[in-house]
Amino acid sequence: MIGILGRKLGMTQVYADDGRAISVTAIEAGPCPVLQVKTKEREGYDAVQLGFDEKREKSATKPEIGHAKKAWTTPKRFLREIRYDAASPHKVGDVLTVEVFKGVEFVDVIGRNKGRGFTGPMKLWNFHG
Repeated sequence: MIGILGRKLGMTQVYADDGRAISVTAIEAGPCPVLQVKTKEREGYDAVQLGFDEKREKSATKPEIGHAKKAWTTPKRFLREIRYDAASPHKVGDVLTVEVFKGVEFVDVIGRNKGRGFTGPMKLWNFHG
């Protein structure tokens, strides 16, 4: 399985050749440096740890700064693991961009927000009635 991290920028539309307007989501995807490679022998599973979105060193803790320096990069705001079925083809310090999807026809996108829309504070912030 291949993947990278990204952020939703907004919605827009593109026009097809026959004039139809198709709504699309604009996503800022990558670059995501590989901060750590986890192996089955050491951690019990194969995965890579990716970082996304620069974080100021002033806002980072010393362990975060040291973890990022091992990969020759700056501290990242988001760290996520992507599991692999076999040993990972990536090494610490590799930078993954959208080029990893070259030749891939469809991509699954997973978001973490429920998207509550124009709801009120009772549902949004769990206020009591």
